[in-house]
Amino acid sequence: MKKTRRQFIKLSAATGSALAFGTRSTTLFAKKSVKPLRILILGGTGFTGPYQVRYALNRGHKVTTFNRGKTHPGELPNEVEQLIGDRDGQLDALKNRQWDVAIDNPTTLPAWVRDAAQILKGNVERYVFISTISVYGEVKSGPDEAAPTEKYEGADPYKETLEAMKAGGYKTYGPLKALSEKEAEKWFAGKTLIIRPGLIVGPRDETDRFTYWPVRIDRGGEVLAPGSPGDPVQFIDARDLAEWTIRMVGDTETGIYNATGPAKPLGIGGMLDGIKGALKSDAKFTWVDEEFLTEQKVQPWSDMPVWTGKDDAVARTNISRALSKGLTFRPLDVTARDTLAWFKLLPQERQSHSKAGLTPEREAEVLNAWKKKKT
Repeated sequence: MKKTRRQFIKLSAATGSALAFGTRSTTLFAKKSVKPLRILILGGTGFTGPYQVRYALNRGHKVTTFNRGKTHPGELPNEVEQLIGDRDGQLDALKNRQWDVAIDNPTTLPAWVRDAAQILKGNVERYVFISTISVYGEVKSGPDEAAPTEKYEGADPYKETLEAMKAGGYKTYGPLKALSEKEAEKWFAGKTLIIRPGLIVGPRDETDRFTYWPVRIDRGGEVLAPGSPGDPVQFIDARDLAEWTIRMVGDTETGIYNATGPAKPLGIGGMLDGIKGALKSDAKFTWVDEEFLTEQKVQPWSDMPVWTGKDDAVARTNISRALSKGLTFRPLDVTARDTLAWFKLLPQERQSHSKAGLTPEREAEVLNAWKKKKT
């Protein structure tokens, strides 16, 4: 069950500024006087990137993005300089340019860091690497930033490709991210900020991680709830992650930080109840224990998103360092409502094919089996 969770966590259109980019955190923090910076965002058009871009612009920074120009083309504001290239060897657009900081969003392969760093070293003051808590692998207690990271045990990591990693079931994702962190620190010693997010959720999440729950609870009726209400869960709204990243950049912070949430421990029961309340749903939760779900081959994380079981220490990741540096969180009800509103604007064909969670038919089957066992 743990393997499935790790594999799934590693699979990581705007709906208007008030919904897709949020107003709470922007209003709260954007007016702070900061030194305008020249920010290069490697990526910038996927999940968190557009939130970073708009928040940075709101704070007076100048933004350049570098990507292939294939994801959500034409979506970014006109004032953003957009460079076209590819991390697989097409980096000429980065040559002979200078920025104050580079934010590396999409990198999984250490060769991508190495190749970009060879061009950017000396032309960028600081390097921000967006990593993942998956670098910790299996842990016995909630990991802090000093916990050991996974070791890569494959072939030459600098010859790894995304295709090979996917074909291998993402088993090397965490180790390759850990190596990428080290590569960043090698080229930008003392000038690197490494951020390790947990599950990133909210509008724009095309994996349906978390999204499954607002959609399912909004449908109402009897809802299969996994494990026990107190089983821990952690996640962070993409907007909170993006905005905090930009604030950390503006404060010239370096070091390593876990970045997930919420600020206080939350159980799966509290999460589901919070979503239900936010949506004013008539859903009724039927709690099915973990042992029975295992018998039914219902997997944590993939079949029951966000939930990782009662004993998964990764769901207790220590975020005290990030909290001390001003990491804040939108209320759960805001994330739930915004996520559902975004999802309902997607094409009907997309809405009818969830990428995570149980199908209605499978959910009903498991619930019926549970009731028969209880009688």
